[in-house]
Amino acid sequence: MGARPRFAVMSLTEAAAERIREIVEDSDRPVLGLRIGVKKGGCAGMEYTMKPVEEADPKDERIEANGAAVFVDPSAVLFLLGTVMDFETTKLRSGFVFKNPNEVSACGCGESVMLKPADMAAASNAAG
Repeated sequence: MGARPRFAVMSLTEAAAERIREIVEDSDRPVLGLRIGVKKGGCAGMEYTMKPVEEADPKDERIEANGAAVFVDPSAVLFLLGTVMDFETTKLRSGFVFKNPNEVSACGCGESVMLKPADMAAASNAAG
């Protein structure tokens, strides 16, 4: 029996991957990619966290796309299942944007969200 193919926790758009590659290349220390997590905070209850990864943690979920690597904190996996990470520039701001199916609501500033854990049974069925 072969190992079941693992489904990706989240995916990156080309724009997000390009920005992550820039961050990695511009860093003054060797960086592998970005670690994505969630923490309690903000007016809607949770905030996304991002920090450069210098050393991979084997417990992290590693996602690679278009030459960029993202490491998902194990405690955030359930909240990030199915998320698409994008990078967009508007007249007012530029930054990473998370299109997350587990988002219940978000505050007006877009910095804080209310998330529910993904339904693992539904997610594993969808993964095949």
